[in-house]
Amino acid sequence: MFLNLNIAFMKKKPIILIIIVLILILLGSYKFFFGVKKEVYNFDTAKIGNVVQEVSAVGRVQKGELINLGLKDVGKIDKIYIKVGDDVKSGEKLLKIETTQLSIQLVEAKAALDLANSELNKLLVGETPEKIKVIQTGVDNAKITYENAKQSLTDITNSAEENLNSSYEDALIILEDSYLKAYNAFNSADLIKRTYFTYNDQESINFKEKKEIIENLKNQIKYYLDLAKADPKSQNIDIALTKIKDNLDDIYDALSVIRNLCEGNYRDIVSSTDKTYLDTHKTNINTVLASIVSAEQSISSTKLTNNYNINTAKASVLSTEGAFKKAQDEMSLMLAGPRQEDIDLYRAKKNQAGARLNILENQIAEAVLKSPVDGKITKINKEIGEQVLMGEAVISLIPAKPFQVETDVSESDIGKIKIGNYIKIILDAFPEEEFSGKVIEIDPAETVIAGVIYYKIKASLESEDERIKPGMTANLTVIIDSKENALVIPQRAVIEKNGKKFTRILKNKDNFEEIEIQTGLRGSSGVIEILSGLKEGDKVITSIKEK
Repeated sequence: MFLNLNIAFMKKKPIILIIIVLILILLGSYKFFFGVKKEVYNFDTAKIGNVVQEVSAVGRVQKGELINLGLKDVGKIDKIYIKVGDDVKSGEKLLKIETTQLSIQLVEAKAALDLANSELNKLLVGETPEKIKVIQTGVDNAKITYENAKQSLTDITNSAEENLNSSYEDALIILEDSYLKAYNAFNSADLIKRTYFTYNDQESINFKEKKEIIENLKNQIKYYLDLAKADPKSQNIDIALTKIKDNLDDIYDALSVIRNLCEGNYRDIVSSTDKTYLDTHKTNINTVLASIVSAEQSISSTKLTNNYNINTAKASVLSTEGAFKKAQDEMSLMLAGPRQEDIDLYRAKKNQAGARLNILENQIAEAVLKSPVDGKITKINKEIGEQVLMGEAVISLIPAKPFQVETDVSESDIGKIKIGNYIKIILDAFPEEEFSGKVIEIDPAETVIAGVIYYKIKASLESEDERIKPGMTANLTVIIDSKENALVIPQRAVIEKNGKKFTRILKNKDNFEEIEIQTGLRGSSGVIEILSGLKEGDKVITSIKEK
């Protein structure tokens, strides 16, 4: 029985193993495709070092041949220092082209560099105590002006309120007088009605009707007067002036009708005294009407003047407040010191001016043709005053040294090489030894090798070692440019976008920040010079991987 169970288990065991393997594969696939991926940053540090730019090539040793010398620029020959047959030393002046215009540009470039240096130093040093004092005085004066403007606004607002209240008080007196004039007019009309117009004739009926109109208008005037007196600082006075003016107009019209009724059939009945009373009331009504119109104009004028003065004062407050805040901002900015982006900008301007100066200095230096080696002058192809083309053979010489090295340099590298560049030479025959030399000739005509454009260069071989033979293979390292004590980072840490260069620094453990930088010399060892944007010790990201 136990044997049968073991046999059954052994039959099922391969199936169980297959299932376990499948589960493990599924778990691994899930983790690979759906698991949380974490970015891992590789860093390097900005540090002070040397930058060397080199071009490597392979050539062969050959016997010294005639060297044809030319200039790197176009120009008119100004001076010739040698003649055919002269023995010359390496570095000796042979010929010079005119540099008047370049010299003028050089003076301008030096002035531009001095200015850029001055601006950068001024930015780094900060403002002088005298300038800070001037700015602080400006802040204090701006604050005083602002406070005065605010106080002026308060005074003008208070004065405007007082002026308007005064106008309303004057108007209220006129309104009270209006009611008094209307009241007296009604009493006179009522007395004349009761004295003379007591019949049922048409004149008496008309008189009664106009007297009642005057009474109603008088009551309306009383209503608006009470309304105005209840709140003299509101618009009730403006409403009362308008309404009462209309009421007085109607009272005047009713008085005119009553006065006319006193003529005609009642000419000899109504006394002249009563008629005079009615004329006087009409005059009083007209007078108070004129006063109301004057009061309305005074209030309107006061409001317009107040609005203008207040708006002007408010504008002054806003203006002086802006000037005060601007002065404060200037002071804060001054005390805060220069921003890094401003420092980088002015350093870039300085570097740009320096680069321009270097270019001009190089052009002036290259305007003088110098002998690359010791040798003898065999031919001079031009005279003083004649024009020289770029790369044209002007002077020929035979080198004193017995050997040269000739090699082909690719089209991408030939523009970096100059006559006189130092060369390290290692011969295959003596791999443990290093010989020295200099670039003595660059062929202006191209050479096509396997469809690729090359240019021949010749280098001097300074050693006269007896072991050196023509035809030996030479490994050349041309030192194009170099700079000591430069701030450098790996070239792979530099990113180019839209014509600008950036590098990445870690902002926190999960995010990085891109910083714009200015670069200089690119070294052959994989480093690049940093002119601005970083400082020594900054950690830059060279690569990002997902883990």
